[in-house]
Amino acid sequence: MATRDPRRVDTPLRRQLSGSETARPSALDAFRQARRTFLAGDRVDMQALARTLNVDRATLYRWVGSREQLLAEVLWSLIDPTIARLRKAHSAAPGQPAAPAQRAAASDPAAHSQSPAAAVITGTVRSVIANQGMQRFLDREGDLALRLLTTRASDFETRLIALIGELVSAEAAAGRLGAAVPMEDLPYLLVRVMESYIYLGLITGEHPDPDRAARVINALLPGPPPASQLSQDNTGAAC
Repeated sequence: MATRDPRRVDTPLRRQLSGSETARPSALDAFRQARRTFLAGDRVDMQALARTLNVDRATLYRWVGSREQLLAEVLWSLIDPTIARLRKAHSAAPGQPAAPAQRAAASDPAAHSQSPAAAVITGTVRSVIANQGMQRFLDREGDLALRLLTTRASDFETRLIALIGELVSAEAAAGRLGAAVPMEDLPYLLVRVMESYIYLGLITGEHPDPDRAARVINALLPGPPPASQLSQDNTGAAC
């Protein structure tokens, strides 16, 4: 009986890498193509997407649920890693040197007292406003965008509130946050502030303004009082 040479195993991956077999499209391929289309500033059209993937529309809808559900996943795939990247940029373990973003902010008087949580959230607002694909989506399908991003039509806002809640809870537990707003109310309030300034053009017709958002967010998320102030407060309490 002939033995099979393990070095010459024929697998779907080997065949696809060699070009002898074409990979079948999947739900993930649909998502990736939709994301590329969105970031290019073009409308995500289900018929065009199905044609690009060489599948029928029934298959595409079975994969992604609906156009609205697909768009919600694309939108989440943009904001979730943005927040993760900003958290990493603005974090520093106790006793460790500040992250580059924190060192850069230290030279800016306006950002000197900004808490890491505020830096992450204001950075997210700036990133969303600067994203050309997002702005084209808001210009072209504003009503749909507001419905998907700010209502129960999708779970985008619910996920964002949970993510912001995890951020502020971690910062408060680490002693880097001195917010006066109750912690159970803070995530919802912050998300609503973010939405108010990101979608300003749809709400009031004004141009989205990340600086206005930053002022409000900084006020809601101050850093802890300086050690000197805490010492004075303790001294006064003792008297």
